[in-house]
Amino acid sequence: MTLFRDLADVSVRPAVPGDETAVTEIQLGAWRATHDATLGEGVMERMDAELMRERWKAAIESAPGPGFAVLVALDGPELVGFAAVAPGQVMSLEVEPGHRRAGHGSRLLAAAVDRLRTDGAQEVTTWVLDGDTARERFLGDCGLSADGVERTLATGPRDVVERRWSASI
Repeated sequence: MTLFRDLADVSVRPAVPGDETAVTEIQLGAWRATHDATLGEGVMERMDAELMRERWKAAIESAPGPGFAVLVALDGPELVGFAAVAPGQVMSLEVEPGHRRAGHGSRLLAAAVDRLRTDGAQEVTTWVLDGDTARERFLGDCGLSADGVERTLATGPRDVVERRWSASI
């Protein structure tokens, strides 16, 4: 039995050039698994994966401003999740469906909050698409709660509602 491995079992690190393909695939896979029915028929099929990859590449290689970052979760050498942060906000947090409930989301959220604190934030906010009860449970377990603010997004076939969740940090 080996006491130590060459690679950590699980970790979170800043995204580096080359991670954009895996981040895009994880985002699309997570959205298909979680939001396909909510967004409406055909929305996921119309997503431009190449455009998404180019936008993630730009965000990773050159953050749009101070306080922006992309973090990735690893299971051994495999990239299995990511979080994107902006000043005071977790813009996106997704874990590959086959790797959910293994602690990657919690590690990503903790790293994102650490990054926000380092940048001077005193509160964290994020948005939850209507019907995503698993994300609501996850965020609630992590100390966030819905704060009553909502917004409506047009997806094409229908409008969908997102609710803001927040917590003091």
